[in-house]
Amino acid sequence: MRPLYPPIEPYDHGMLEVGDGQAVYWETSGNPDGKPAVFLHGGPGGGTSPLNRRYFDPDHYRIVLLDQRGCGRSTPHIADGADLSVNTTAHLIADIEELRRKLDIERWLVFGGSWGSTLALAYAQLHPERVTELVLRGIFLLRRKEIDWYYNGSAGYVYPDEWEKFLAPVPEAERGGDLVEAYHRLLNSADSEIATAAALAWTTWESSTSSLRPDPARVAETSDSRFALAFARIENHYFRHGGFLDEAQLLRDIGAITHIPAVIVQGRHDIVCPAVSAWDLHRAWSGSRLHIVDDAGHSAAEPGIVHHLVEATDMFAAVESHG
Repeated sequence: MRPLYPPIEPYDHGMLEVGDGQAVYWETSGNPDGKPAVFLHGGPGGGTSPLNRRYFDPDHYRIVLLDQRGCGRSTPHIADGADLSVNTTAHLIADIEELRRKLDIERWLVFGGSWGSTLALAYAQLHPERVTELVLRGIFLLRRKEIDWYYNGSAGYVYPDEWEKFLAPVPEAERGGDLVEAYHRLLNSADSEIATAAALAWTTWESSTSSLRPDPARVAETSDSRFALAFARIENHYFRHGGFLDEAQLLRDIGAITHIPAVIVQGRHDIVCPAVSAWDLHRAWSGSRLHIVDDAGHSAAEPGIVHHLVEATDMFAAVESHG
């Protein structure tokens, strides 16, 4: 089993002014002259962490991380009142392109998991000439049936105890309707206690169901109210709007990227982003390589997931990028 690479520190970082009063945090680590790779985090609203650098061989890659609008170290933060009207998939794609130009990168490998896989696909389909390879994990195509599976009851059949906690902030009269909409009202309540309680419930539902085995450390890590407010509000904003994508757009437009080498890594027991989405993507993209990990859920940190992700970046490290 391939492990993560050892921890490293960035050799450069900064804040990129992208307009709309927004500044995006970015950093670079690894080999300044190496093959460029950009890591797109999940959520949306999750932010990056030092762990994200470790999926790449630092001797071979110039590793680029960024915190998407409104979260992580980007400003303004959602907890500080950032404007969600200027936070859409189109804005994020434009930010990625702005950062690519700033760093003077011609082409790069794009790595994304969960929402990061959604954004990676959308970015690549709009800018295929900028992408050398794709490494995707925990596929999320942002179809309505995927939202309903996870937020409107079906996943609760697998985690009834955690589902009960997720329902707790929602008034009983609203529990039979669209819970994404119910949570939108709660998360944007003028009462900060109601908003924070809803954010913590939303975030805890995801962190409690993301790995094959319980991970109390992950639940505790995401229980910070500032993180939870950004994570829940941004996710809810995107999911209410279908990710600002047309239904099934990412499969419909797959022809734009079928020439790009791709590895898809998917946990068999992923409750957050069920394996059917990875399967549908692979079937539409015959040249992709799909690894279904039988002893894994959604988390990128599970051993079998790590193994195939690192194996993929190692395989692509030797491919000339002209970056």
